Amino acid sequence: NSPGRREKMSVVSDKWKETSIHEIGLSQNVIALAENGLAVGRRADPLPFLRDVCVKESNDRIHAYVRATRNLLLKLRKWFIATNEEIKSLNRSKEALEKALEHERKDIDLNYECTHLREQRTAKEKEPDGVDELISKEVVRMSSLKRLLEFQLRRVQQQLQALGMTRARLAAVIQERSRVADLICHSLASSVRSASVIRGGPVAPPRKKAHSAPTPFALKAENHDIPEGVMTPEASQAMAMATENIAKSEAIRKEVVSTISRAEVTQGSVHNAVNQGFSQKISMTLTLQQHLQVSNGETNLAGHKCQRYYDLQEKAQGYAMGPVASSDLTTRERLDRPVVKVYQRHPGTDLPEALHVIDATGTYVDSMQQTMKNLQLLKLAGSRLRDDIAHKKIAAGVDKGVLQLRRRKANHRWVMDSQPHKITSLPKSSGDRGNEGGV
Repeated sequence: NSPGRREKMSVVSDKWKETSIHEIGLSQNVIALAENGLAVGRRADPLPFLRDVCVKESNDRIHAYVRATRNLLLKLRKWFIATNEEIKSLNRSKEALEKALEHERKDIDLNYECTHLREQRTAKEKEPDGVDELISKEVVRMSSLKRLLEFQLRRVQQQLQALGMTRARLAAVIQERSRVADLICHSLASSVRSASVIRGGPVAPPRKKAHSAPTPFALKAENHDIPEGVMTPEASQAMAMATENIAKSEAIRKEVVSTISRAEVTQGSVHNAVNQGFSQKISMTLTLQQHLQVSNGETNLAGHKCQRYYDLQEKAQGYAMGPVASSDLTTRERLDRPVVKVYQRHPGTDLPEALHVIDATGTYVDSMQQTMKNLQLLKLAGSRLRDDIAHKKIAAGVDKGVLQLRRRKANHRWVMDSQPHKITSLPKSSGDRGNEGGV
């Protein structure tokens, strides 16, 4: 505690010193705050290349979205192609149905034509027979098959409309989704091939795969890989609609094939049954016609015999009656010849010669009348037989013409005509009677 020291300490004021020390403390706090701010800034402040990072992040997000959209587009195009192929297949089924329906209509038209042609038979041959029953059953079966084919055709047309709407909806979704895929390759195969070329690896040739529609389970599995923003409700509904319509179309095509097969089998069996009926009827008609011709010949033979016997009876009657003029009688033919006169000199010696001649003449007359009656009956029977032969010949000709017409038109390679056809080469009754006159 020297006096010099005490003087020195008195020179420095405590307040002045505290002020400086306070300023130093404030400076240290500001320095610590600044250093803390620098540390926070180093951690939180954007980097100088923030713009590039933002651009890259945006591009990556865009690329991921576009790739997901491209995957969705590929699935949509696959469904579009499957729908288009199903429309082609269903169109082929429709053409087959229309062809089968045309055959049924032609068969019905041919049935009506056969019925019309059989009306050309004579009235005696128009009685209902087994062939008429077969023709009636045929038109009933053909009409039933025609209604069935028309029902299937309406179903196919409705399904084609539904598939057309599905295809239009898929096309609209593809067009809407492809608006963001203008700057990216639309083919995954070409993208993979380009990547392989860039890496220097081998490029495998593309394989051609047969077209097959994706299944609903595969559709659900594939849809899980697509983000929500890419898979829109419209796209999901369009693919679900395509799945349902394609499955329904395949079932309809199977039913169409089965229906056409049954129709062809039924059509062939009914057609053959009617043809066999016509063949049997023609055979029976010709057999009966031959029996009628034989009977007609026997009738003509009996008529000739009767005519010859009538001529002999007429001559015998003439011989019994004697000559017309009495001057032509000889002495031995007279009833009063000398021998008779000598014999009749005694009583009770009458001769029955005259009575016998008179009775014989009457008997000849009665017999000739009966023979003439029989001859007229034989002529009437022969006329009826010839008429029946002519009717049978016309009926057989009509049935032959109808059978030939059915066989000629069995391949359905002809055009339907509204005018009924007529058979011009049918036998005529007048010509047949003229020909039968010489039997």
